[in-house]
Amino acid sequence: MSSPKTPPEAAPARRARAAFSPAWLRARLAELVPQFPQVPLCVAFSGGGDSTALLAALARLSRPRLRLRALHVDHHLQSASGEWAAHCRSVARALRVPLEVLDVRVRRTRGESPEARARNARYAALAAALAPGEVLLTAHHQDDQLETLLLQLMRGAGVAGLAAIAPVAPLARSLLVRPLLGASAQALRAWLTAEGLSWVEDPSNQDERLDRNFLRARIVPLLRERWPSAALTVARSASHAAEAQRLLDELGAADAARAAIGAALSAKVLRTLPAQRRRNALRYWIAARGVQPPPTRRLQEIAGPLLAARPDTRPFVAWAGVRVAREADVLRLASGAAARSATGMAVSATVRWHWREDEPLVLPAGTLTVRRDARGPLDLAVLPPELMLRARSGGERLRPLAGGVRRSLKGLLQEARVPREERARMPLIYAGEQLVAVADRWLDASVQAGRGSTRRGRILWRLER
Repeated sequence: MSSPKTPPEAAPARRARAAFSPAWLRARLAELVPQFPQVPLCVAFSGGGDSTALLAALARLSRPRLRLRALHVDHHLQSASGEWAAHCRSVARALRVPLEVLDVRVRRTRGESPEARARNARYAALAAALAPGEVLLTAHHQDDQLETLLLQLMRGAGVAGLAAIAPVAPLARSLLVRPLLGASAQALRAWLTAEGLSWVEDPSNQDERLDRNFLRARIVPLLRERWPSAALTVARSASHAAEAQRLLDELGAADAARAAIGAALSAKVLRTLPAQRRRNALRYWIAARGVQPPPTRRLQEIAGPLLAARPDTRPFVAWAGVRVAREADVLRLASGAAARSATGMAVSATVRWHWREDEPLVLPAGTLTVRRDARGPLDLAVLPPELMLRARSGGERLRPLAGGVRRSLKGLLQEARVPREERARMPLIYAGEQLVAVADRWLDASVQAGRGSTRRGRILWRLER
């Protein structure tokens, strides 16, 4: 008697279900979480399929029953966010897992994408809600790892970026653990379907204007068609990159320790290091302070021009609310309010600006950008590729009208009735020793566009409030 045949379409689903189960999850947590299963666990529960699979599988575990709860963050970014919160409460009730809904309002931050703002707000709220000793679990899986590494490649990331999503990372005074990185999205969905569990779908996931969604909808399916095990092999590459980054961190820690002067660094010691090790030591030192790492160009400015500048120039490099300044032969880092209050001016010393169109320069007092504009007053073709930014020192003059006389900056500011508190915060832009622009208010005639100008633009200055 022959056994019943399994329909062909059922085989992949059966294999997917076998790739994820509560028992598999228990084994993974035992590898990643110190003192598991005694440690209390908290799941970041969005109500989507991935976090539903994570929470439900944990709730199915017993002997001993886990100390488990869930947190749902309501960003209020979607009209249906209230319905999602209600769905999460219903699921948590059915699973007998305590749930807390965190009400978060995402603030607009200059230079940051809406997705990044929401992510930062979400993690800040989750970290603040954790109890002492509690470990946060998120449902990032193998497919997320593939998408993240592809995104990092497109952004020109270094080794740390190519390590993509770490299975364990520090979060506030606890740990952030991602136990599903070894499971595929297909396996999670197959398990959810077999268990009869429902989940919500975020409609923004269909918006292909977002890079991750574009990769997920257009690129990843083609990769899987050619290389079915793409997610698994890319995860292996990310693991290799993470191992390489750990070695770089060890070297950076050793070099930074040799250059340490308390919390500061010795510029003299840093200059003795080869360029690559100098950048690595600076990158480690900045990351160890828990602030946003600098873009590649800013890091190169710190490791190069800032360290090479004359001792009496007091140079600094700033980005995203962080400021690295050099006083004599000592480098100091300030962030947040301390970085903004380090000087009330746009710049406190000479800053080199290798401008590029639409690439903002972040200063303590605001942001400078050169933008292409067919009707703009600036001739981009005559603007030197390297400009210098300086603070006011008195006696500055420029020619705001072609064929006109040179005017004192003091007189122009008084005529325009610029508030005194804004005057010191306006960056003065020089080409060599010649003042060519005062923030976005005045341009010297030498860089103004005329009838024959083929590349016109304008300077934008946005004051940090």
